Amino acid sequence: MTIEVDVTIKLKRGVADPEGESTKKALNLLGFRDVRSVKTAKTFRIEVKEEPEKGSDEEKVKQEVEEMCRKLLANPVIHDYYIKMVKNPKS
Repeated sequence: MTIEVDVTIKLKRGVADPEGESTKKALNLLGFRDVRSVKTAKTFRIEVKEEPEKGSDEEKVKQEVEEMCRKLLANPVIHDYYIKMVKNPKS
């Protein structure tokens, strides 16, 4: 069985988002003139194998994913991240 987790990485408020700004300009040029802001984000879907013999549970998995974010997935200087446990109907 696995536990699925979605991690969304976003730039912190006040950090420049050149990709979002370029996308906004392109949308405006395509005629979508009401678009005032575009912010980019990245989402990772992480599947973690449950190990019942070790007493794995969602809280332990969430702590492990938090560590992944701190060590690799997000830059704490410019990013905020949000973790969402996903119900896996296959497990």
